[in-house]
Amino acid sequence: MITARAAASFDPLGRSVAAARAFVRDTLQGWGFADIVDDAVVLTSELVTNAVVHAGTKAEVLCLRSGDGVRVEIADRYPERELPLQHPGERPYADPDRENGRGLMLCAALATRWGVEYTATHKHVWFRLDLPDRPVGTRSAGPVVPDRLLPLADSRVRVAVLQIDASDAISAWNEDAEHVFGYAAEKVLGRPLAELAAWPQTPGTGTGIAEALRLSRWEGSYGIRGADGRVIPVYASHLRVRDAHGEPSIVCLLVHDDERALLQTPVRVASADSLQLTEPRPADPFEVFIGSPAPDDLDGLLQRTVERARDMLDADSAFLLLATDDETELEVRATTGLPSTRQRFARVPVEAGTNRYGSARMPAVHDDLAAVPGAVPLLEATGMRSVITVPLKVEGRLTGSLGVAAENPGRYSNAEALRLQFAADRIALAVESARLGELERLRRGSLSFLVEASDLLAGTLDRDQTLALMAQMTVPTLATWCAVYTIADQSSDPYLAYVLHEDEERIDGLKALLSHVSPPDPVREAGARPWPATAQAVGGETVVLPLLARNRVIGLLTLGKPSEEHFRQEILELAEDLSRRAALALDNARLYSERTAISRSLQRSLLPPGSPAIPGMEVEVIYRAAGEGNEVGGDFYDVFPIRDGAYGFAIGDVCGTGPEAAAVTGLARHALRLLAREGLGGPAVLERLNAAILDEGARSRFLTLLYGELHPQPDGSALMKVVCAGHPLPLRLRPDGQVTPAADPQPLLGVIDDLDLYEQTLTLDPGDVLLCVTDGVTERREGTRMLGDDGLTEVLTTCTGLTAGAVAARVLRAVERFAAEPASDDMAILAFRVPQPRTGD
Repeated sequence: MITARAAASFDPLGRSVAAARAFVRDTLQGWGFADIVDDAVVLTSELVTNAVVHAGTKAEVLCLRSGDGVRVEIADRYPERELPLQHPGERPYADPDRENGRGLMLCAALATRWGVEYTATHKHVWFRLDLPDRPVGTRSAGPVVPDRLLPLADSRVRVAVLQIDASDAISAWNEDAEHVFGYAAEKVLGRPLAELAAWPQTPGTGTGIAEALRLSRWEGSYGIRGADGRVIPVYASHLRVRDAHGEPSIVCLLVHDDERALLQTPVRVASADSLQLTEPRPADPFEVFIGSPAPDDLDGLLQRTVERARDMLDADSAFLLLATDDETELEVRATTGLPSTRQRFARVPVEAGTNRYGSARMPAVHDDLAAVPGAVPLLEATGMRSVITVPLKVEGRLTGSLGVAAENPGRYSNAEALRLQFAADRIALAVESARLGELERLRRGSLSFLVEASDLLAGTLDRDQTLALMAQMTVPTLATWCAVYTIADQSSDPYLAYVLHEDEERIDGLKALLSHVSPPDPVREAGARPWPATAQAVGGETVVLPLLARNRVIGLLTLGKPSEEHFRQEILELAEDLSRRAALALDNARLYSERTAISRSLQRSLLPPGSPAIPGMEVEVIYRAAGEGNEVGGDFYDVFPIRDGAYGFAIGDVCGTGPEAAAVTGLARHALRLLAREGLGGPAVLERLNAAILDEGARSRFLTLLYGELHPQPDGSALMKVVCAGHPLPLRLRPDGQVTPAADPQPLLGVIDDLDLYEQTLTLDPGDVLLCVTDGVTERREGTRMLGDDGLTEVLTTCTGLTAGAVAARVLRAVERFAAEPASDDMAILAFRVPQPRTGD
């Protein structure tokens, strides 16, 4: 039965894929389906990509919730696009080397069920994901046990009680919480719990803190950062409640992790009545050791294992390590009675010595570790003296190692070792199965993480934004803090470009510490390597990954963990994948910045160096090039001195826009200056320029040009000689508001060889304005309307008495306001004005 639904539509745009992923992720997390979010996001990404990118149609996404799972439907408007079928002799459609069929291949691999449905107008691809089974706890009573077997607790037991409101902020904080964590209530009330919680951040594994706070009941381990900055391991029990007004909140009970027995749900045992009504069955050795129900996650199973092993042999501590895939190292995954957070995910070699006692592949009993220092690296400086270690094996393959230790020497014999080995044999298969399940969830979570990371990195070409994204994607998901070093060239030292810490108040301090440490060496070998130089300055574990792009080290990605934590190998592999994508994105941003800088430098070389000051004349120029990042286009202008008392000016428009038009712009402007200073008149200058343009052959472009010479006169007027070659006519504004054309139209340049041009002379009297524009002004459009020559004339009539700068500004404002859309054509405005004599002069 459908209990909830959510739907959204996405336009056929590339960014819609990320929006669809976010929609599905938010919807499923809101429904409390965190266990299947990653699979749903990956499948949605592929299927929406097929719709909006490949099919080119709008995608409609529908999420349907039921009691035991979710169904997601993606519909596009390309129903005639059939399923790829396999024909004899062809490769199957679900082939990773082929472009099509990948979405369906993922459906077949990840979904519980999936299918394709066609209608006359739509194609629906749907998939269903079932929720994993979750064991339900029951009430129970424990048996009477001797006092010596009771769990340990402080003489004054303290249970921290927190209440979290609907916005995930702390609304209540009792006295025991103040004592355990060191914060006064007023320091934490109103802060999100996530700011204090050191929650496991492995993508795709376990439940995140936000999801845990949405569940009706949750129990497990995590850490709380105390007032002194240390992470305090706690065992917590969360219960979601509602008040009389129906407002939900979460009551959290927290104790020290070594006092978890105060809150931990008891093991379910059968009642006497049920035993009488059912047939007896043989006891499962695994359940005898672990208890029933067994934890449904790997970390819970491992923690239960070490606790039972410790209790079984009355030990002071116990530990469990899992083998890496190549069986060369063991990774610490669970401990009790030891500084667990400090040792978690630390690695030790499988073969630590030459004899059988130095190998984790065989059981070993050490009567006194003081006599064989280094025999068990995990127990160094812990006070443990006697220890048993036994291997966990599945089908003859080493999968882990289980050990117990005591503070007194000579505590254990071969008999205890046999008991522990028997227990290890019972739980080895279950541990390996849970480990493989965790790896599969991690793989799927990593795939979802990398899909979103790639999408974010591909969405920007800004170097600083790329650096920020790199750091924000790693903290806190992969590391506690991150530093990015950039390398300008092979001869440069790494430069500390960006620093991020999950606690924003520590960013400045971390940056200061790193600035006093020599940067890591830029090594070309891929993969994470330790960076011991930070151990004293920063503390904790630090690894460095090279940022390799186009066979060059362009930077270094540095990840750090606090002293009590270690990196998991799976996290380092995910960080390596991310570093490759981030390096390419960073190098693309660098190349884009370099090309942009070159482009701007070349474009600025085509602009006039500046307008000269002309005695007795006001001159104003406004220039706008069309297109993002363009400073020069097909329109151009110039005002320059020819000789004493004579100045040249030009305003023109090359056919088209962009770099090709800008090339002809540069030719025209430089040729005009050169020819004018040779003493040639206006017609001769333009005729020679026409020949130069035609000599360019296929690269030539026709252009319109208004060229003139300006001669200031002793009486305050200005004599002008102009030639208008196919250009919009210059307009003359008199002080009485009359506007008239100041020249006659003549043929444009770059079309025919033989031009017969002539020069026209006019005199600008005091108060007169000469306005010259390109067709980007007169051809400004809004739908079917166009500003035109009449519109420009109307604007100019309102400019009487204004300076040249004010006239040009008013014309520009009128053009911009004529239409709502940005201008799509280049635009140049050149205004001359002869100022009127001041009254009383």
